[in-house]
Amino acid sequence: MNALRGVTLPRVFGALLALYLVLEFALHADVWADLIFVVLAVAGTILAWRLARRSIWSLRNRLYVTWFFIGVVPILLILALAASGTWIVCGQVAAHLVNSELDRRAAALATPALIVSQAGAADRALVAEQMGRLLAEHMPGVQVVVSGAQMLHYPPESNLEPPAADWKEYVGCLRRNGRYYSAAIVTTDGTTVAALAPITPEVLGNIVPGLGASRIGLQGPFAGVVPEPAEGWGRLDFETPWPSIDAIPVARWDNPAITQKESLVVSTRPSAVLRTVFGTTGLDWAQSVTLIFVLLLITLLAVQLISWVIGVSLTRTVTSAVQAMYEGTERIAQGDFSWRIPVKGNDQLAELGNSFNNMTAQIENLVVIAKEKERLQSEVEIAGEVQNQLFPRAAPSMRTIELVGVCEAARMVSGDYYDYLALPDGNLALAIGDVAGKGISAALLMASIQSIMRTQLAAGLARSAVAGNGQTAVRFSTSGIVAQLNRQLYANTAPEKYATFFFGVYDEQSRVLSYTNAGHLQPLLIHDGESKLLDVTGTVVGAFPVIRYEEQAVEIAAGDVLVAYTDGITEPENAYGQEFGIERLTETALRWQNCEPKEIVAKIMEAVKHWSTAPELPDDMTLVIARGLA
Repeated sequence: MNALRGVTLPRVFGALLALYLVLEFALHADVWADLIFVVLAVAGTILAWRLARRSIWSLRNRLYVTWFFIGVVPILLILALAASGTWIVCGQVAAHLVNSELDRRAAALATPALIVSQAGAADRALVAEQMGRLLAEHMPGVQVVVSGAQMLHYPPESNLEPPAADWKEYVGCLRRNGRYYSAAIVTTDGTTVAALAPITPEVLGNIVPGLGASRIGLQGPFAGVVPEPAEGWGRLDFETPWPSIDAIPVARWDNPAITQKESLVVSTRPSAVLRTVFGTTGLDWAQSVTLIFVLLLITLLAVQLISWVIGVSLTRTVTSAVQAMYEGTERIAQGDFSWRIPVKGNDQLAELGNSFNNMTAQIENLVVIAKEKERLQSEVEIAGEVQNQLFPRAAPSMRTIELVGVCEAARMVSGDYYDYLALPDGNLALAIGDVAGKGISAALLMASIQSIMRTQLAAGLARSAVAGNGQTAVRFSTSGIVAQLNRQLYANTAPEKYATFFFGVYDEQSRVLSYTNAGHLQPLLIHDGESKLLDVTGTVVGAFPVIRYEEQAVEIAAGDVLVAYTDGITEPENAYGQEFGIERLTETALRWQNCEPKEIVAKIMEAVKHWSTAPELPDDMTLVIARGLA
C-alpha cells in the first residue's frame, strides 16, 4: 500500500504514453501498441475530465469556457457547415447532371418508339428500320422489337424478346441479363414497341463530357476519367465520389412488377463541376471567392480575439454581481424575504439586481396566491365529487327495457346532465341535457335542472285520468314538464344560461316512449338493423319565457336500441379537422347493436376517443343507451 501512494493518474498516463511510443515506433509491436493505446485513451479521458472539472469550478474560468463556446465554436461550426455544404451541393449537382442525361437518353427512345407503334401495318417495317438507324447513329447497340399483329426486330439479327404482356408504358432505366439499358416501351392499338439502348461503361463515362467517372450501384469500377486538379486550387480541388441522394429507379425486364433502387455515384472534382456548369469562367470566379473567404476568416479571427479581451475585462463585474445574487438566494432560502442585494450602476446587471429585489417582495404574495389556488382546486374537486353523487348510480330494474348511462367531464365538473327514474306506476322516466358553457356555473345549472325535474315527477304534475277499468293512473305529459322546466329556468337564471334537453316517459305495458326534445341532438333509434333519428319538438329551455313544446311517441321493441348523446360524442375532431359526426356514431351503434348496453357504451366511447387527437377531452361526453328486452 505504501508503494502505491505515490501513484497518481497523471503519472500513470505519462508512463502509458512512453510505453506506447516505444512499442509503436521502436519495437513496431502493433498488437501490443494498439492494446496500450486503448488503455491510454481511457486514462486520458478520465484525466481530461478531472482537469476540466477543477478548472471550471471557478466562475471566471466558466466564463472563459462560455466565451469559447459562444465565440469560437460557432465559427468552427460555420466553417464546417460551409465545407460540408459545398461538398454536398457540388456532389448533388454532379449526380443531377448525370441523372438528367440518363433521363434524356431514355426520353430520346420514346418518340421513335411511339412513331413506330402508330405507323400503319404496311409501313411499320420500313418505319422501324428507319427509326432504328436514326437511333443507332447516337446510341450504338440499340435494339428495337415490335410485337403485336406482326413481329419486327432492329437490327434484324437482334434476339431481343418482346416485353411481357403485363408491361405498361415505361421510359427510364431497366436491367436485362445483368446489364443496364435506357429503355422506352410504348403500346398503341395492340402494337407494343420496345427500344433498348445499352448503358455501357463508355456511355456512362462520357455522358457528361469532362465531368468525371460514373457508375450505377455501390460496387464495381467507375467508368470514365476523373479530370486533373485545376491550377491554383491546391487541396480544395480534391477528388471524391458523390453519391446521389435520389436513387435511380431500375425496372427488371423479366418482371415489370419489381422496380429496384440503384445508387448513382459520380467521382469528380469541384473544379470539374464548376467548369461543366459555368464554363471556364467558373474556375476564375471560384478562386476569387476562395480568396475573399480567406480574408473574411482572418477578419473574423481578429474580431474574435478583440471580443475575448473585452469579455475577460467584464468578468470581474459579472462575478461580483453573481456573488451578490448567491448571497441573496441563501437568505431567501432561509425565509428572509426582507433581504436586499446592493445595486450599483445602471446597466443590465443593475437591472437584474433590481429585479431580484422586486422578486423577494413578490414571493410572499405568490405564496399567498398559491395557497388560495390550492383552496379553490380543493373546492372544485369537492364539487366534482358532489356532482358525481347527483348522477344515478344504477338504472331501475325494468322488465322490457335495460338502461345504461355515463358522463365523462372535460373538466373537474360537467355541464352535461342525464337521469332516469322509476315512476310510481312502474313506468320509467329518462332525460339527457347539455348546459351551455362549462365549469362551475354549468354544473350548478345542471344540478338545478335535475332538482326541478325530480321535484315535478315526485309531485305528479300534469296528471290526467286514463279511461279503463275504473282505476286511475298517473300520466306524465313530457311536453308539459319540459315547458314548466323552461319557465322556471328562465325566471331563475341569467338570460345567457340555457340548455338543450330531451325528456321521455317509457310505458312498460305498451313499450312506447313518449318524449319531448327541446333543442337537443336527435337521439338515435336502431330497429331491425336500420337507424332513425327522433325529431326535435321544440327549442332550448331557459332562453325564452314561453315556448310551446310538442310531444311524440315511438315504440321500443325487443332488440331495439335507443342512443341519446351530447355534442361531446359527435363533435370531437381528428387531425384533419373532421368531426366524429352522427354518421360514425350510427355506424358504431349498428355494429354493436346486439351487445349489452354497457358494452355498446364502451365501444362508442372508445371509437370517439380513438377518433379525437386532442390530448384531453374537448367537451363533456355523455351517453345514455336503452335496449329493449324480450
